[in-house]
Amino acid sequence: MGLLNFLPREEQYFDLFIQMTLYISSAARELKEMLADKNHDYAEYAQRIKGLEHACDELTHNVSTRLNKSFITPFDREDIYTMSTALDDIVDLIDDAARAIIIYDVHEITDYARQFADVIERMAEQLKAIVATLQKPKNVTQRLVEIHRLENEGDDLYHAAIAELFHDSHDALTVLKWKEVYEKLEAAVDRCENVANIIESVIIKHT
Repeated sequence: MGLLNFLPREEQYFDLFIQMTLYISSAARELKEMLADKNHDYAEYAQRIKGLEHACDELTHNVSTRLNKSFITPFDREDIYTMSTALDDIVDLIDDAARAIIIYDVHEITDYARQFADVIERMAEQLKAIVATLQKPKNVTQRLVEIHRLENEGDDLYHAAIAELFHDSHDALTVLKWKEVYEKLEAAVDRCENVANIIESVIIKHT
């Protein structure tokens, strides 16, 4: 059963959510390519990610504006608002991680950071696929399970990265820089799972 059980309801929220996941996926891809760039030319990637972050902010504002005007929404207003802000948070956190690389003048990217970016990109792709079918959910369960699995993978990466950082590095500044970067990357992973939990809750309520 789809989420639109009665008419008239505004369907444009679904289009806005889909567009947000496209921005998330693009930002995740830019981050992955940024951390894989052997030329250390990170500024251009960070600038593109910032542009995507601004675009996602505008969509979030658009959702809020529509909520104030809509008479009947496809599902609970609170859920619509929560989902839009959580999706926006993912791009914000990706942007935070990219900016940290620039601000801290990081040159040598660790394997852990590259693996984190890969996990975020895969989670973004799963979210994009889920949201694309949100109006009439299908094959969602397996994708939600995969997102949870990827979050666990991200947790393992974070613990391993922090352990290696404190055990092997004798430079306090390096420890400080990478601890901040890893925390931002893990936060993006966690927020992806949070969005998956919100979507799962919405689907359960409306099916």
